[in-house]
Amino acid sequence: MAPQSPTPVVSTQTLYTKGDIVLFRNVERFWLGKPEHTFVGRVERSWRHVDTGRVLYDLTELGSLSYRAGIDPDYMRPLPAADAMHDIDTAPLSEPDTGAMSPAAVAWLRQHLARTLPAPHA
Repeated sequence: MAPQSPTPVVSTQTLYTKGDIVLFRNVERFWLGKPEHTFVGRVERSWRHVDTGRVLYDLTELGSLSYRAGIDPDYMRPLPAADAMHDIDTAPLSEPDTGAMSPAAVAWLRQHLARTLPAPHA
């Protein structure tokens, strides 16, 4: 039997634009077992590294509003709006028990109803 040649690994790079919401993992903190290695961020800008030519990103960490520069996109993943809104889109609105809905779906429903229902009389 002939030896198999290794399958080449093809890396696809997602391009991000200003305002995109992403998940970022600090790989060094992750592999060392340190806390706070993963956070949600907003893309502020992209730029090309002078020596390597790689595209890097600057993010605002949304939890602390701290600025993180030079983020490697290999450790970023997009957080699509469809995923973030899935629980609201699929909320079991026919269920009499709001406990069956996620907190986000309940919050959206309350906000929506508050805008459409007439104000109570005092």
